[in-house]
Amino acid sequence: MASVVITYAVLLILPAGLALAAISDLTRMTIPNAIPAVVLLSFFALAPFVGLGWPDIGMSLVAGLAVFAVCFSLFAANVMGGGDAKLLTAAACWFGFNQSLLMFLVATAFLGGVLTIAILVIRAHSNTVLAMGVALPKSLTTANKIPYGIGIAVAGFMTYEHAPIVALAMRAAG
Repeated sequence: MASVVITYAVLLILPAGLALAAISDLTRMTIPNAIPAVVLLSFFALAPFVGLGWPDIGMSLVAGLAVFAVCFSLFAANVMGGGDAKLLTAAACWFGFNQSLLMFLVATAFLGGVLTIAILVIRAHSNTVLAMGVALPKSLTTANKIPYGIGIAVAGFMTYEHAPIVALAMRAAG
């Protein structure tokens, strides 16, 4: 059985990392490398202690590698930012290679699309919005890229409880 510290670390690290990434992407249009690194390393450090079996940990690595391969291709095609690719890869390990990963990725794609449309609408009307005195970050009004970390984070929050490591930690927490 996992200790209370390990249980709560599992329950807090992914959401905290996702939130920090979203805020950073919104305000600076970048996701610092430290965020996906902490999310990824924390998964592999905590998973054995929360009761996730070695086969499941291995499949989580497979999930991360599969997501990385797709994201790297999108990055190379200049469709996705490097920070987004690293964040998705790290988060994929938390979800594992199972239905929860599919739920997370579908939610990410859907929310990313909604986010993109919303930002394009804001940008099309940015003069009006700014003239109304609404202070918006440049990532929403004039940047050439989309802060996709926001969509990744919201999708992660929505599907978080389905990640196997999180489900184990929630059971341990009672």
